[in-house]
Amino acid sequence: MSVRLYVGNLPTAFDAKELEALFVSVGEGVRFKAVNDRDTGACRGFGFANVDDQKLADAVIEQLNGKDFGGNALRIEVSERRDARAGTGERRGPGAANAVARKAVNKVVHADSVDSEAPDPRWAGELSKLKALLANQTAAV
Repeated sequence: MSVRLYVGNLPTAFDAKELEALFVSVGEGVRFKAVNDRDTGACRGFGFANVDDQKLADAVIEQLNGKDFGGNALRIEVSERRDARAGTGERRGPGAANAVARKAVNKVVHADSVDSEAPDPRWAGELSKLKALLANQTAAV
């Protein structure tokens, strides 16, 4: 059974053969793929390695996690499957794997009895924008 490892804290520019040699120094059967930016093609700072068995995966983590590579300390850990993560899977970026799905809370944004002198809080933001726009127009005239 193949084990997937997250390899993080990679430099944006690195030699893939050098990284592969680092993995081979631990053992044969490690395949690595960097995640690149769609626009620039540069490495986004992480990638994934597929390892043939659990013992080799443990050895890779033990020997290479925290090891200096291109001026950065590598971060290597077992990757969580996308369907096993908490949340909807739509959040991306740093800390996304630790995201917790928020409960839907029905918040009351206004009171049923509206004070005739106070603006409705649902429109307070829009009202302040309109007041600023009106002030700018009268100042220009």
